Amino acid sequence: MERHILQWSYWLGIASLIVAALWKAANACGLGLVILTTYHYNLPMTFYKGSLLLLVAAIASANCVWLKSQKP
Repeated sequence: MERHILQWSYWLGIASLIVAALWKAANACGLGLVILTTYHYNLPMTFYKGSLLLLVAAIASANCVWLKSQKP
């Protein structure tokens, strides 16, 4: 079960980090996403913080799997 949590949280964290980076890059280039961020100013930051949360969950799951595999 921990391996599934590890895989899903890692890939979802990477995906949301890519979305946040692309959103910020599009805003920096002056593309059409500026209209979306006028009302939702913190939306790219939400993707960024969500990706950090998911990547921390992936690290915690990896450590749990590693600790269970160690034999005393």
